[in-house]
Amino acid sequence: MHHRPMEKSPGVDFYTPALKRYQTLRFIKEKLAHWGVATGGLGVILAIALIFFYLLYEVAPLFKGAKLNLESSYSRQITENSTVLFLAMDEYAEIALRILSSGQAIFSSAKSGQLIKQLPLPIPEGVKVTAIARASANSNLLVIGLSNGQVILVKQHYSISWPDNQRVITPLTSYPYGKQPIHLFSQAHAIKGVAISDSDERLLIAGSSDNKLAMTAFSKKEDFLTGETRLEQQAVVLPVIKGAKGKVLISEDQSWLYTMTEKNQLAIINVSNPDKPRFHSRVNLTEGSENITAIESLLGGVSLLTGDSSGQISQWFLVRQGESSELKLIRRFKLADNPITQLIPEQRQKGFLATDTRGQVGLFYTTAHRVLLTQQLSDTPINQLAISPRGHALIVDSDSTQQYYQLENEHPELSWSALWDKIWYESYDQPEFIWQSSASNNDFEPKLSLTPLAFGTLKAAFYAMLLATPLAICGAIYTAYFMAPALRRKVKPAIELMEALPTVILGFLAGLWLAPFIENHLLGIFSLLLLVPVGILLFALVWESLPGNIRHRVPDGWHAILLIPVVLASGALAFALAVPIEQWLFHGDIRTWLTTELGIPYDQRNALVVGLAMGFAVIPTIFSIAEDAIFSVPRHLTYGSLALGATPWQTLSRVVLLTASPGIFSAVMIGMGRAVGETMIVLMATGNTPIMDANIFEGMRTLAANIAVEMPESEVGSSHYRILFLAALVLFLFTFVVNTAAEIIRHRLRKRYSSL
Repeated sequence: MHHRPMEKSPGVDFYTPALKRYQTLRFIKEKLAHWGVATGGLGVILAIALIFFYLLYEVAPLFKGAKLNLESSYSRQITENSTVLFLAMDEYAEIALRILSSGQAIFSSAKSGQLIKQLPLPIPEGVKVTAIARASANSNLLVIGLSNGQVILVKQHYSISWPDNQRVITPLTSYPYGKQPIHLFSQAHAIKGVAISDSDERLLIAGSSDNKLAMTAFSKKEDFLTGETRLEQQAVVLPVIKGAKGKVLISEDQSWLYTMTEKNQLAIINVSNPDKPRFHSRVNLTEGSENITAIESLLGGVSLLTGDSSGQISQWFLVRQGESSELKLIRRFKLADNPITQLIPEQRQKGFLATDTRGQVGLFYTTAHRVLLTQQLSDTPINQLAISPRGHALIVDSDSTQQYYQLENEHPELSWSALWDKIWYESYDQPEFIWQSSASNNDFEPKLSLTPLAFGTLKAAFYAMLLATPLAICGAIYTAYFMAPALRRKVKPAIELMEALPTVILGFLAGLWLAPFIENHLLGIFSLLLLVPVGILLFALVWESLPGNIRHRVPDGWHAILLIPVVLASGALAFALAVPIEQWLFHGDIRTWLTTELGIPYDQRNALVVGLAMGFAVIPTIFSIAEDAIFSVPRHLTYGSLALGATPWQTLSRVVLLTASPGIFSAVMIGMGRAVGETMIVLMATGNTPIMDANIFEGMRTLAANIAVEMPESEVGSSHYRILFLAALVLFLFTFVVNTAAEIIRHRLRKRYSSL
């Protein structure tokens, strides 16, 4: 069969140039819209990815270990028959101080070993230096024990000048309590261990020698005319400690004296009253056949560090047990399998160095229970090891050489346990979750647990959602399904307008008005929560019992207006009845009754205030999305259900809500995301106390509020600064995971109920 070519149709040609231009223009608009939407979507994804990677970039350095870089190595020159008993560096790690057993204080270049100054100590002729100790880990005051039973006190310090804009450091020594040696032992016993503690009121010096223990106390008296401080010596008669030997330590608060005894035991003496020192206890420091080979105080003087012959290091401190204190083993570290020879505490943080008999060095941080570095630095035992005050340089003194290392150890405070586990902090009775990022002195132990902040975030969101979710969803159901269209057009915009209220205003009102109001009318608030629902139900029963000609006068969908006076009357009744009920049942003060009778403390700015204020802020978000989802359910589903004999309530519960469930679920998840990320309301209405207590009458601190409070005061690049970024990353990941899970569930709900 042959087809004849189609002849050109006669008539008007509709494919005009104007139509061509219109189609071309529409095509361009469609492409622009397509690529615009695609670019916007990709831009959002890219922005979120950039935020994530930036947070990760700021957080990643927290979990790096320490690193040592050898800068120089040189031979040391020491006079014959002399050994280095003390090694230290200045603030900038440029000058090293070595004190020899011969009584010479040698200042030299830390990097090159070049001699700068050599000073003889004021010790009697023929006397050797036998022991040296600092007043504290971060102190420049030294006590030097001598072979004749005497001690001298020396202070090392450095003068900084800037001639020709060049920094010049001049080493100096001074004798704040005079150059005259102080007799510690009545006879010429060589001091094997010595300790000192200096405060504004008192100076304590203790030493051990040949199984003997001695202490001298000096009371400080200031001359009001000259301003000079005079020392008045005070005799201290210590309890007899059998087998006292070696190391002696004094706590920085001058309450406790520690001394090693035989059988690896530590004797503890209470010296808070030098007139009547009392023996406290004797503690076994090892459990097996190990021997204690080193003992030292950590920064702050609260903790003791012990090293044994198996290479194990232990941290101990006194813990309050009722009326007394008991020395407890807190945590252990391991360097290697060789005996520990030295323990050197850092001067500005709770870290320490350890050496063993094989020349290995370890760097540890106590609070984080973290091994930062282990490295072989010498083939022979290390004689002395010093770390700079800033913790950025090391000097290693071995038999014939000295080595200078640069130390990179920026953020040792962090570990998984320090962030999320209970930590036994110094002077605490038990392990706890604590956030306390700063204090007024360098002895402070950072407490950086994110657990109470995460708990506070979830607590605030929980109480807010507990209020907002049922009110918002029930309001959305009634507005979308039962309310008259004319009334809906007024109610829905009014509720959505609530979302435009600045949260700082809500927080301001919650902190300054709502919190005191709830405190003064606490029973009224609980009565309100009980009486308003009861009042609504009673009104519903009365309304149903009325004659039909009365009920039908109110058009369908306008019944909610009738509840306004019911709610107001129920609320007024609740507050009116609260006063006599409080007088009758709770002795006139329910807050005091809760505290005394039930042991529930009450804080003015608490979770109840946050729940009401933040719930008010979240309601519009949940309501608007849920109402749109319910209103968008196709009408033919509703009409079909009603036509088949279902009641309106059955239609709502079995058709409308199931069909709208993906949208309702999305509304709840978005509302929860708003509650979790809320800052200003919780910042102004919670008291910002980072505690873990589910009590609705206690406050909390959230991750977002903590970032807002502490970020402006944190030093850029510091551990505190990066931990706040870590808190932001935790918040970001939490919302990302929750939203991802919500999206998966929403898709499953949509797939399941799309066939209705």
